[in-house]
Amino acid sequence: MARAGPDAPGGRAAAPRGRTPWTPWRTVLAFGFVSLAADMVYEGMRSVAGPYLGSLGASALTVGIVTGAGEAVALVLRLVTGPWADRAQRHWRLTVVGYGLTAVCVPLLALAPALGAAGVAFAAALILAERTGKAVRSPAKSALLARVAVRTGRGKAFGVHKALDQVGAFAGPLLLAGTTAATGLIWPGLALLAVPGAVSLLLLALLRRRVPSVAEPDPDAAASSPPAGLLRPALGADLPGSFHRFSAAAALTTFGLMTFGVISFQFVRAGVFPTAAAPLVYAVAMAVGAVAALATGALFDRWSGGVLLVVPVLAAAVPWLVFDDRAAVVLAGVVVWGAATGVQDSAVKAFVADLVPAARRATAFGIFAAVQGLGALAGGAVAGALVTHHADALGGIVVAAQALAAYLMVTTLRRPGGVPSGH
Repeated sequence: MARAGPDAPGGRAAAPRGRTPWTPWRTVLAFGFVSLAADMVYEGMRSVAGPYLGSLGASALTVGIVTGAGEAVALVLRLVTGPWADRAQRHWRLTVVGYGLTAVCVPLLALAPALGAAGVAFAAALILAERTGKAVRSPAKSALLARVAVRTGRGKAFGVHKALDQVGAFAGPLLLAGTTAATGLIWPGLALLAVPGAVSLLLLALLRRRVPSVAEPDPDAAASSPPAGLLRPALGADLPGSFHRFSAAAALTTFGLMTFGVISFQFVRAGVFPTAAAPLVYAVAMAVGAVAALATGALFDRWSGGVLLVVPVLAAAVPWLVFDDRAAVVLAGVVVWGAATGVQDSAVKAFVADLVPAARRATAFGIFAAVQGLGALAGGAVAGALVTHHADALGGIVVAAQALAAYLMVTTLRRPGGVPSGH
């Protein structure tokens, strides 16, 4: 017997009396605006975290440890929060708690200068707490979005969500840059980020009221349970082999894309662009990423995972462009880098959602992010070691990694279970 309910394609959950339930697309847009507001908060903070800690008296070593530990927490902790969300069916609660940590911790950073010698420790604790919030919410939120997106097309839904996310990533640093230029201080901009933080929480409250199917446990997930124990669920021992092959492929493409920190360090060191131009170049990449997310999201719903084969092609070209000594070539490379990262965070997530059972989506998103994080760490380390004197060798390594990534993607698409149902 076919199941009718809020998660059935074309269905709509009954809202409380006197409230009209939101349509699937309105729900997707609401999730996107939540991410837009939250990205303004934490991307704004991340854009000034180093200089701000330095202004409080932190050494370069302290800044490196705090920011590095924060990124590690944001990725590795998802190996715990993903299975936790699936096992306890607390996707909504974890999403709210995670966004709440970001909305509260970042504005509180504005108090650090008033604490004197304790300011560094206070700021470091808040930065780590905010990154913990990212780890808590991300797998659960992606699972909720995947549930809603079944009625809109997952590629388009994740593409629209990523595009709005990128708008926030663009606006937050610009807001901090403007307030810092106007006041000569960083903390007023951090305090101002309380506004988009509050907006993100208000939108989450509206989602819960207007879209009961998001606030309630997923009936598909409730029908089955994760495997017993802690280690096996956290490592995805029960997930399909196609998921693990695709995760490895995504780690290799992330390895090739490196980080913007390495890219900007090199083009400033080489005198291609001045330091002041780095945020503008980054903004160009974010804008390109937003457009790429929208385009590939729509193509994913038509061609399924085949559209993702463009990522290793783009990644293979990045080091040969961004480490050139001509500004036009470097800018073209940043455009390619931005397009690839936009695809990575939109259609790629839609494909992951299609590869795994509904009951294990949060777990899968957590594992996938952790594996990508390892790829980013390795890519940043290799690029940092080779870019100054061995750029050609770096380019060759990246090309080889992308060839392997493409092979893994092709085998994922061709093997049984590698092509999502419904596409």
